[in-house]
Amino acid sequence: MAGSNATEKDAFGLTDGPEQTVKLTDGPEQTVKGEKNARAAGRAVPTWAWKVALAACAAIWGGSFVVMKDTLDVIPPAWLMGIRFLASAVIVGALFWRALRDNLDTSHLVMGAILGVASGSAFVVQNIGLNDTTPGRNAFLTATYCVMVPFINWLVTRRRPAPNNLVAALLAIVGVGLVALGDDLSLIMTGGDWLTLVAAVLFAVHIVLVARFSSAHDVMTLTVVQLAMSAVVALGTALVTERPPDPAIFSSPDVWFSLGYLVLLSSCVCMVVQNLGQAHVPPAQASLLLSLESVFAVVASVVFYNELVTPRIALGFGTIFVAVLVSELCVRGAGGGQGRA
Repeated sequence: MAGSNATEKDAFGLTDGPEQTVKLTDGPEQTVKGEKNARAAGRAVPTWAWKVALAACAAIWGGSFVVMKDTLDVIPPAWLMGIRFLASAVIVGALFWRALRDNLDTSHLVMGAILGVASGSAFVVQNIGLNDTTPGRNAFLTATYCVMVPFINWLVTRRRPAPNNLVAALLAIVGVGLVALGDDLSLIMTGGDWLTLVAAVLFAVHIVLVARFSSAHDVMTLTVVQLAMSAVVALGTALVTERPPDPAIFSSPDVWFSLGYLVLLSSCVCMVVQNLGQAHVPPAQASLLLSLESVFAVVASVVFYNELVTPRIALGFGTIFVAVLVSELCVRGAGGGQGRA
């Protein structure tokens, strides 16, 4: 995941109050100066441009499902995620090296490693599942993590979910049912679909952990450590369970295009744009724009992967999307989307 800020945590009811702020500067002594610079830079860009940028992030993330599906034909899922996270950690670490220099300590290492285990496991399981399902189904079943977050947070903090969370959960169950059941009411969930739901649980756990850790830590430092640990998790899984990819595949321009898309666009660029954009777009609008990821994924899957979407499955996708909106937008009149690196 790309990380979380105070706005995102409020969308899921995870904040404890206004005293929880996230430090996004390069060092403790630069907090006030960094905030002023960020606001000044943000004012130079009109709000509509940030909205377009957030929608572009959702489109890029949506397209990544098709890109990953094609790439999985030549690179096993754990190896693919390992390469993606390792490259992303190096690039983001180089971009934010001052934050690492000023903030990296034992606490950041431990908390970032915990986040990396959760995030890395989620992405590996999701991509193993993508091998046995379509990009559209993978995207919408993954999106149910938004509905799960308040209930997992309840287990951790004993804070009861709001009424809208219960409504969202019921809608999500109906939506998954419409996707999972055939016209004769027989269960048509594949192994990949079930793994995708497991990944959704892991993504929800990750968000809850981010909410608990980020208020007392530098977000970019946590993100770099998280990416590095996610790479360790993925590569460790790959070494144990998968054969290494054939080195000859890296002579293919298509493979390098896919890796560039996943590393540079889906991870690095979207992570930075999301963090900046959500600081200048009203929370509910940001949540709505980022929630379009699953919609873009289905469009890309139909156009580029020739996925067949029947009226029943389309109704199921639509119901899951409404559940996500109810869960994210109907909390104290505000929300904040959670993207994925």
